[in-house]
Amino acid sequence: MGVKPQRLRIGDTVGIIAPASPPNQENLQRSFAFLEELGLKVRLGKHVYDQYGYLAGKDKDRLADLHTMFMDSEVKAVICAGGGYGTGRIASQIDYQMIKNHPKIFWGYSDITFLHTAIRQQTGLITFHGPMLASDIGKADADPLSKEYFKQLFELTSIQYPNEVSELEVLIDGKASGEITGGNLSLLASTIGTAFEIDTKGKLLLIEDINEEPRSIDRMLNQLHMAGKLTDAAGLIIGDFNNCVPERELSLELDEVISHYTHLANKPALKGFKFGHCSPHISIPLGVQAEMDTSEKQLIIDSGVR
Repeated sequence: MGVKPQRLRIGDTVGIIAPASPPNQENLQRSFAFLEELGLKVRLGKHVYDQYGYLAGKDKDRLADLHTMFMDSEVKAVICAGGGYGTGRIASQIDYQMIKNHPKIFWGYSDITFLHTAIRQQTGLITFHGPMLASDIGKADADPLSKEYFKQLFELTSIQYPNEVSELEVLIDGKASGEITGGNLSLLASTIGTAFEIDTKGKLLLIEDINEEPRSIDRMLNQLHMAGKLTDAAGLIIGDFNNCVPERELSLELDEVISHYTHLANKPALKGFKFGHCSPHISIPLGVQAEMDTSEKQLIIDSGVR
């Protein structure tokens, strides 16, 4: 069983870090009002506004902000400002024993997938795959439903995927249960062969991505397939693949690629979840038990907090 972090209470302080690319500063500022509406206080990492090429500061500084927030006893949750590139660069330098000793809510997605995987597999800590402050919540047109799912951090309630939000499609029939793992496909593929290689054995594997042509999705799914990650999984949860369209005349369609690999895996598979680079973006805990039933087109996920 994973380690559930302590739930939030009104008046708690949350720490904001930028472990990937520089966040949009205007959106980030706007997101603070949302956190304050939830009754939370905001504490910014020292290097949140740093820029170093496509990175939000040098590796040692982004790492320092992550460590500082986990060590700060007043900070009850660590929320990522945005994604982009670069979290994999700091993964091997993280003090995982310190995180294990100071478990708390950790929230983000996209490039943060590398940290979700590394932190959970090294410490057992349940983390949260959800929309980020600058890239989602702070946008002027942020979806109210995306914001609504932050409330799971305050409550001990399971999540049932709201089927009215999107039409789910059955790719492979069946029931499956296990811990949820996964996230952004590009980042999952980049863990293969490292000390943080994604473990999918007996788990429900979530995949999503953005701005990748079907040929790139094919390459990454083939890598996961050849590494045994698809057949090891108990079931497949296909999230949003935003703008993953061909840029050349000769191409397979995305649906054809996904169908090919789900049938090779031959595990229960549902497609169409609003998990990922989409609006609304339904946030869920990773590392908790979940049950999927394709006949009911249903996904039920345990609470991620205690």
